[in-house]
Amino acid sequence: MILEIFTYLLRFALILLIQLLVVNNIELSSYVNPYIYISFILLLPVTVKPWHVVAISFLVGAVMDAFSSTPGLHIAAANFMGFIRIHYLKATTTKEDIEGRISPTLSQKGVVWFVFYCLMMTLIHHTILFFLEIYGFQEFFATLTRIVMSSLVTVMLIVLGQLVFFRSKQKNG
Repeated sequence: MILEIFTYLLRFALILLIQLLVVNNIELSSYVNPYIYISFILLLPVTVKPWHVVAISFLVGAVMDAFSSTPGLHIAAANFMGFIRIHYLKATTTKEDIEGRISPTLSQKGVVWFVFYCLMMTLIHHTILFFLEIYGFQEFFATLTRIVMSSLVTVMLIVLGQLVFFRSKQKNG
């Protein structure tokens, strides 16, 4: 149990460092802002209690807000995504998945399921984040373009991270 918590804390620190030191400093265009930190929430095991997921989402969003000078934007987006994640997983996973204590990863659920899951959750997160950021709908189509482009790049980076960092689990499992 302690080892599992330590592993998740280490994973969170690594993802956060990559987000803050690398991804935030890459200027692709004004329409592309990938946020790979959401992968920490996405990859939590299916068996994590719903209120734990929401609390973890709050903390993850708070840390991002603290380092990004965006008071409450990441908290709101991450919390909403964490809340919706619970319902999405209930609808798309089986009882065997929950009893088997799986994590919704590329190696355990397959490419199609994982990419669709990641894309849906990322679109939800980015929609909340970017519309709260402009505080309205005045630049609706520009914001919509930003949501789609950022979501695609975010999903691509998360899938790439899954292929690089979790490939050994797939071969051994």
